Amino acid sequence: MTEDISRCGNIAVVGAPNAGKSTLVNALIGQKVAIVSAKVQTTRQRLIGIGVSGKTQLLLVDTPGIFQPRRRLDRAMVKAAWEGTDDADLIALVIDAKTGLRGEVPAIIEALTQRKERKYLILNKVDICVKEKLLVLAQTLSAKLQFEEIFFVSASTGDGIDGLRAAFAAAMPPGPWHYPEDQLSDATTRLMASELTREQLYLQLHAELPYSATIETEKWEERRDGSTMIHQQIIVERDSQKAIVLGKGGARIREIGAAARAAISELTGKPVHLILHVKVKADWGDDRSLYSAVGLDFVD
Repeated sequence: MTEDISRCGNIAVVGAPNAGKSTLVNALIGQKVAIVSAKVQTTRQRLIGIGVSGKTQLLLVDTPGIFQPRRRLDRAMVKAAWEGTDDADLIALVIDAKTGLRGEVPAIIEALTQRKERKYLILNKVDICVKEKLLVLAQTLSAKLQFEEIFFVSASTGDGIDGLRAAFAAAMPPGPWHYPEDQLSDATTRLMASELTREQLYLQLHAELPYSATIETEKWEERRDGSTMIHQQIIVERDSQKAIVLGKGGARIREIGAAARAAISELTGKPVHLILHVKVKADWGDDRSLYSAVGLDFVD
């Protein structure tokens, strides 16, 4: 018999940097709500991706990767990650099945042993792993932390995603939906536009630009012709980084702007005029005003 009641719940998606959390959230929702790149610590703030499975609304809390913080920005990101587990009905620990227990994973598992919430283990990137090693890894992790369920998925190919979505839905408590049916994220359009530009920075300059570059929206104007005029400032820490972003004769920033403009236009459903500037600010990581702009708390 099919249940005819609505359900809604929070699922905190946590893990080390580059475990594939944002790709997983996008796959579960079926549309892009979080930026992704091969660069570690791409995700900075908590973002709720809103998915639907039958009569269940899934509030997938995509969190920054948890790592050992060294700077103020690092501390703010890790704080945001752990706060993303507050009020969670379920914690989904995502682990890169290829790297397994390396890096920050043991410390994250140790921290989760203190949490009372139900926990699912999601072994991601199984498409590039040897099956026998996956089973050994799952057994090793289960011995360290009690998981109610274990899932083997590939967020990039979609393998195992339907089953995971259904399992999440079945685990959610009865209750009314928190968001309209057609809403995909709790992020503002302005924040998402900044994130899409930052994504292009990382995709086009992955090996050359540190992850600490940020985007500030200076102007957002809805024009009478139905288009949107956006001025964004790319903030970097050194003159050498500014030169990299600009490229020879400004070629690189034009490419970044063209790709970001297309992505923002798709997001808003309107024509977009995007003007990009580059500013050097060595201590931007200590600028309180920029933290609220990117959805982070300023921490001491």
